[in-house]
Amino acid sequence: MNMNNVSRKIELLAHIIIITTSLLLSIVVVKTYLLPSAPRPAALHALSPGTKLSLSRIDWSGAHQTILVVLAKGCNYCSESAPFYQRLASKASSNKSVRLIAVLPQEPEEARQYLDSLHVPIGDVVQAELGSIRVEGTPTLILVDSTGVVKETWVGKLPTEAESEVLSRL
Repeated sequence: MNMNNVSRKIELLAHIIIITTSLLLSIVVVKTYLLPSAPRPAALHALSPGTKLSLSRIDWSGAHQTILVVLAKGCNYCSESAPFYQRLASKASSNKSVRLIAVLPQEPEEARQYLDSLHVPIGDVVQAELGSIRVEGTPTLILVDSTGVVKETWVGKLPTEAESEVLSRL
């Protein structure tokens, strides 16, 4: 009889554990899939075509198109993308209607050293916090027209097809 009580207590404990675990998993599923997530700050929503971009240090009318190459020192994808940025800089330098500007959160001198270490010859370097230009991560390329309106945005280390698309837009 004593063994029967122990068996019942173990069974009761197992049921309690199963019910508790089921409740916790249900809460996780509801929070993850059914409840809306917290909205992101408006300043960090991704740039979409048609967005007017404002950087006080850039005169957009200086070229028909401007490509902002948004990087950060220490970003592995930025460093891995250096060969593409070298090709991009080479193509942009041969096209007078296109301007290439590197935008980094680091001080300009540190940013230039970083670009030099990657052998990416971008002459114009602007310091800006990523959030101030509504960019969430690096690397990001932003194609802007002569009025400061975003035409296209590419984010991350680009596959070959996307690199070709960027180069063709020049």
